[in-house]
Amino acid sequence: MLPLVEQFLERRWSKTDLLRYSARLLRLPTGGRSHPLSIAAKMRGRMHSRARDRQAVAYHYDRSNEFFALWLDSRMVYTCAYFATPDDDLDTAQKNKLDYVCRKLRLQPGERLLDIGCGWGGFTIHAAKHFGVQVDGVTLSAEQAQLANERINEAGLSQSCRIVMCDFREVKAPEYDKLAAIGCIEHVGEKNLPDFFKHAWDLLRPGGVFLNHAIGVRSGAPLFGADFVHRYVFPDGEPLPIGVTLRAAEAAGFEVRDVENLKEHYVHTLRHWLSRLEQHAEAAKRIAGEINYRSLRLFLLVALREMAEGPGHLYQTLLLKPDKGRNCLPLRRADW
Repeated sequence: MLPLVEQFLERRWSKTDLLRYSARLLRLPTGGRSHPLSIAAKMRGRMHSRARDRQAVAYHYDRSNEFFALWLDSRMVYTCAYFATPDDDLDTAQKNKLDYVCRKLRLQPGERLLDIGCGWGGFTIHAAKHFGVQVDGVTLSAEQAQLANERINEAGLSQSCRIVMCDFREVKAPEYDKLAAIGCIEHVGEKNLPDFFKHAWDLLRPGGVFLNHAIGVRSGAPLFGADFVHRYVFPDGEPLPIGVTLRAAEAAGFEVRDVENLKEHYVHTLRHWLSRLEQHAEAAKRIAGEINYRSLRLFLLVALREMAEGPGHLYQTLLLKPDKGRNCLPLRRADW
């Protein structure tokens, strides 16, 4: 499908033909069951204000937990997995990723961890269950918070972790030993990066580390289909060049201790998501509607193209809050 779209965009057309064919190409179905999210996002208020961020998150994430469960892994981890081999199944690769993040953070029993943008609680639960830490997770999605807390109770971890529906900017707590933001900063926006990292700095104890896992783009490279994605999938989403993110982190005081690009891992992840979505097409359409199914499928195709051949990247960045040379980091990366 994407090569056909690219050919359409690159070919020289008359203005009349361009208008006629583009209208047909972009037309979404009007039949079938209606759905409250089957229209383009209409955001109100100042970009990346707290109220508008809640609207953007609700538009994408609050459509239905059942819908996302159809094509994500069993933990419903909605971020890039980590593959030991290309033949790993999605559940194995997502567990690999959760373990990898915990090891990079050097989590120790009894430490306090903040999971920023915690989604359905996959990382929160994994860190508490397997590494013995106390975890607070925050999300702006009501659907995510409800299911995450149900899963925490089912796992018997209510004394070890909790999920709160709130904006990260509203978190006020004693210092945390470790922070993680896995697939969150894309929703922050470039203008808000200084405040984001300043708040993270204030919440982290000296000598603590912060792992930021985020989609990035090559500096100056346009993203294919960005307007469609903003209107029908991720309103106000803003993946940024890694240099922009690192400058903001350093300006807040953080030391950049490790940067790893997991681009190929995201290619494998997207292929799994796309395949699983297509396998459950009828159920997805029944739950979320024809437009939502087709919009998400097109988004996954676009994202796969950007990661496999284009300017898309997936970075894991490890940031340290200095403490006169004292920290928990290993001497060698192999220790992870």
